[in-house]
Amino acid sequence: MAEFPGVESGERVRLTARADGTVQAVGFRYWTVRKAEQLGLTGTVRNNDDGSVGIVAEGPQTVVLEFRRWLRSTDAPGLVENVEERISPATGGFSTFRVVY
Repeated sequence: MAEFPGVESGERVRLTARADGTVQAVGFRYWTVRKAEQLGLTGTVRNNDDGSVGIVAEGPQTVVLEFRRWLRSTDAPGLVENVEERISPATGGFSTFRVVY
């Protein structure tokens, strides 16, 4: 059964997320890249001017769900207090997962 309505479990999706909390100056971007690479996801992570971190990740829905769980877990660095997110079809516009400035 699909976690996201209207999306098949193996379908490639894009997670666009904004993580709030203590997420800057704690290695959050570095560890986010490492986790995404470990899972085989593509996309970007960046510090936002408001102190949050923006994340775009693409991959199979089941893998994106695992990444989303990690973002919300105590395994993620810092202290994530809230994650705003949306799911959309993957565009295939990334070849790696990297930090953008």
